[in-house]
Amino acid sequence: MSMNLLTFNQLYHTYAKDVHRFAFWLCGDTDEANDITLETFERAWLADSEIRTETVKAYLFTIARNRFLYKRRRHKRHTLLNEAMPDTTTALETRTELQSELQLTLEAMQLLPEIDRAVLILRAEEGLSYEEIARTTGLTITAAKVKVFRARAKLVSLLSKTTPRNEHE
Repeated sequence: MSMNLLTFNQLYHTYAKDVHRFAFWLCGDTDEANDITLETFERAWLADSEIRTETVKAYLFTIARNRFLYKRRRHKRHTLLNEAMPDTTTALETRTELQSELQLTLEAMQLLPEIDRAVLILRAEEGLSYEEIARTTGLTITAAKVKVFRARAKLVSLLSKTTPRNEHE
C-alpha cells in the first residue's frame, strides 16, 4: 500500500490509538508511548518507499517497536509504570481491585523480555495473525507461534507468583 493511497491524516486517525496502546504496553510509560507514537508517524510520513508489509498496521507496529528498542538501547534504563486511569462508572471497590490487577499485569509484563512483551501485545491486544507478528518482529511464523505460547506461559507464571491466593480455593 502506498502512502499516496492513504493520506497521512487518514493514516493517523485510523491507527494512532492502536500504535499508542502498543507502545504503552511495550514501555509502560504514557509519555514515552506518546513520543514513540509521534515518532512512528513521523517516520511513516518521511518514508521514501512504499509500505513493504501486507498491512499498514503491521508496518506501523514495526516502526513503533524499532523506536522503542532504539530508545532502550540509547537510555539503558528501566521505566517506572504510571497508574492507569480508572473507569468512573465502576464502583470504588471494584475499580481499586481492577486497578490493582492491571498494575500487577503491567509490572509482570515489564519483567518479560521485550520480544515476549511485543508478541503478546501484537497477538492478544492487537489481534495480529502469526504471519503479521513474524513480519513485525523478524521471526519465522513457527518461531512467532512458539514465542507467543511461551510468553503467555511466562506471564501466567509471573502473575501466579504475585497474585495472593484465596484461602477458600
